[in-house]
Amino acid sequence: MPSPVPSYRISVAPMMDWTDRHFRFFIRLISKHALLYTEMVTTGAILRGKDNHRHLDFSKEEHPISLQLGGDSPVALAECAKIGEDYGYDEINLNVGCPSDRVQSGSFGACLMKEPDLVAEMVSACKTKVKIPVTVKHRIGVNGRESYEDLHNFVSKIKDAGVDHCIVHARIAILEGLSPKENRTVPPLRYEDVYQLKKDFLDLPITINGGIKSHEEMSDHLTKVDGVMIGRAAYDNPFLFSNVDSFYFGSKENSKTRESVLEGMIPYVESVRKSGGKVHHILRHILGLYHGEKGAREFRKYLTDRMHLDTATESILESYLLR
Repeated sequence: MPSPVPSYRISVAPMMDWTDRHFRFFIRLISKHALLYTEMVTTGAILRGKDNHRHLDFSKEEHPISLQLGGDSPVALAECAKIGEDYGYDEINLNVGCPSDRVQSGSFGACLMKEPDLVAEMVSACKTKVKIPVTVKHRIGVNGRESYEDLHNFVSKIKDAGVDHCIVHARIAILEGLSPKENRTVPPLRYEDVYQLKKDFLDLPITINGGIKSHEEMSDHLTKVDGVMIGRAAYDNPFLFSNVDSFYFGSKENSKTRESVLEGMIPYVESVRKSGGKVHHILRHILGLYHGEKGAREFRKYLTDRMHLDTATESILESYLLR
């Protein structure tokens, strides 16, 4: 039975090089209900690439799952949104928040906050092609357009275009002089701007993102907005999600143990390995499972000492559990 609570109530942020299908399968063993996002996939990779399965395939266990697209062409985004819907994704998300130089050179990501009319056109084009929700992940602004009025105008434009949901990273993006990593920490958090958005757009679901690391913070934000998105903390401390289903989605199922999660990974690692995948591509994502626990360092060392070997198999997890 799906949860009656919207899946966006708690979500895991899209993170390049991190939220691939292996990590998503792993986190799904910990939480069945939190909304998951792909890494950003560019329209060029989908429309000009020859290997869409590599970019778009996912396991059925990953639902609910959103495909995040990067691009600035309404026509191309709409075409890719339709491809994503046909693949079975539950949502299409447009990236208007990434500040990296590579993304800016393609004229998309956070720099699109300077072009609210274009983003509105992107949303509208996607809405004409798909029946699943179309959402936008964006910043509260960019340098030069960082006032609340600028943010309100941006959201007003995309709301009128039919956006179903806004996910707001509560920092501006500084487009020159800061690395993507610095853009996640240096610009100050302005949660109040996101709270004000919710007051001004009561009928538009608003999710808050940025610097959130604990259940206390999640619960507090949820008194003011509709959803909370967790980024780096979900990767560094994935077992934070062990109580998400019971705390926020009303699940009566018993929370998983770390050991049961490892047991659940064994057949997955075996399947991927037998299909030609590399064991370390999977196990690198689970190194934080014992974050904050006694033995966390030993767990990380046990896996890292073994997972890069040519002979590595799922037996690494089996032997760890038998220690």
